[in-house]
Amino acid sequence: MAVQDVLAPGAGDPPAPGPAAGARGVWRRLRTRPSAVVAGAVLAALLLAALAAPLLTAVSGQDPYTYHDELVNSASGGAPHGAFGGISGTHWLGVEPGTGRDLFARLVYGARVSLLVAAGALLLQVLIGVSVGLAAALGNRWADQVLSRITDVMVALPMLVLAIALTTVVPEDFPRPLLLILVMGALNWGGTSRLVRAQTLTLRRLDFVAAARLGGSGPLRVVRREMLPSLAAPVITHAAILLPSNIVLEASLSFLGIGVKPPTPAWGQMLSTATTWFRADPMYVLLPSGLLFVTVLAFTVLGDAVRTALDPREASRLRVGTRKEKTRG
Repeated sequence: MAVQDVLAPGAGDPPAPGPAAGARGVWRRLRTRPSAVVAGAVLAALLLAALAAPLLTAVSGQDPYTYHDELVNSASGGAPHGAFGGISGTHWLGVEPGTGRDLFARLVYGARVSLLVAAGALLLQVLIGVSVGLAAALGNRWADQVLSRITDVMVALPMLVLAIALTTVVPEDFPRPLLLILVMGALNWGGTSRLVRAQTLTLRRLDFVAAARLGGSGPLRVVRREMLPSLAAPVITHAAILLPSNIVLEASLSFLGIGVKPPTPAWGQMLSTATTWFRADPMYVLLPSGLLFVTVLAFTVLGDAVRTALDPREASRLRVGTRKEKTRG
């Protein structure tokens, strides 16, 4: 199930096209939503932990690669010694079954991989999608038909199956995070292209774009000065919803064993090995799956808040609703 399928009705609708909303006004609207503030704080803490992973692991005195055979019970198949997966003052979240590697270090380094792959793929998806969407909307009828059919094919393709096929034929020595970024970005730009094309076709008929053309601005200047700022709101909204989908896809590929390869830590890869340990060491299953769930949920909540803050129609409805409640009171 895609992340978009669990959003509230209307959560994926793009804002109305028009002049870009002021950053100060968007920030003010976001601050009035407690859910957005909490989601932003969670994501900021996660991003900070990922960026400071070397510092955090140095403070704990551990790293994500060192084996500690003395911390696992070979007689029981490799389950960690002690309660809750071997939690101690040295190993804050316990150790990995079978290897004894520090779980806290692997989780924070795994966050680096998950966020890097998801963000890198998102940048590539937005770049391709915006370029193709603008070319389809502003080109002639033949270009529009060709690019629109290509976009339809990309949207209809079973992305997970195709990503599995592409990642399995690439040589093993190719950097896997870079491979995931390229594959995910090259396969999942169709939705962005459709959104940009539809919004651009609407923008072409608006007065401020027509005024820029009558003022002597060339096509490139009109796109750069008028259309791109107006497309920022719907594209940012779509990107905020697309990012958690990328995180889930990266975790799925790593879970299937064709994403990030050991010993590089990744949440999906940890979940893949955790399936054999859920009885002997539940913490090894709960920690990466819990982090993955919280991250996707926070991005989804923040994406919905961004959509509301960037949508003038939604903001107007909220103001009208508030005034009605005050009048009734």
